[in-house]
Amino acid sequence: MKKQIALTFDDGPNTTTTLEVLEKLKQYGIVASFFVIADYINEVSAESIKKAYAMGCEIANHSKTHVDMTTLSHEAIKDEIAYTSEKIKEIVGEYPKFFRPPYILVNSVMVEAIDLPFICGVGGRDWEAEVSTEERARLILEGVQDGRIILLHDFENNINTVQALDIIIPELLEQGYEFVTISKLFENKGIVPTVHSGIVYSDVMQKA
Repeated sequence: MKKQIALTFDDGPNTTTTLEVLEKLKQYGIVASFFVIADYINEVSAESIKKAYAMGCEIANHSKTHVDMTTLSHEAIKDEIAYTSEKIKEIVGEYPKFFRPPYILVNSVMVEAIDLPFICGVGGRDWEAEVSTEERARLILEGVQDGRIILLHDFENNINTVQALDIIIPELLEQGYEFVTISKLFENKGIVPTVHSGIVYSDVMQKA
């Protein structure tokens, strides 16, 4: 089997950067997974989600408000997740299969309350405006191996990340990697992701 990775994006949807990312995916003939924030979904931005899904991309849960969920009660956590999952279901016709914690902050209450596998990933510090296109690409490429998840952001005006894709994607294709959704990455590696385990996956082969 070919080496496989999952490219993922946080903090959409919007009608600027999300669409620019989708154009890059289309250009290279690959798919990605998008972790969306429900409060950013409106009638216009929902079209970006529909377009991503139609291209074969996966839509996942990144909470309703992007609050530090370790500060919330069990009930409030469940509300954040349920609201976002319902929004995604309304738009694409299926519930999300994965959750990425805002700020990758996790506590035992979240682990107990959330019925989805937790996802992190190899990052490129691309939420920091001062990190250059080249540095973002370098950090990602240094952290990639078979079965890994790449964590980037498609929030508005994150142009350095859009440009970094022109370094990251061709290089990984040249290295023989296939880009798949998170669901496919687990499936193809023969792994069932755990729920309520406390594992926050950056690699589908992760055990803890």
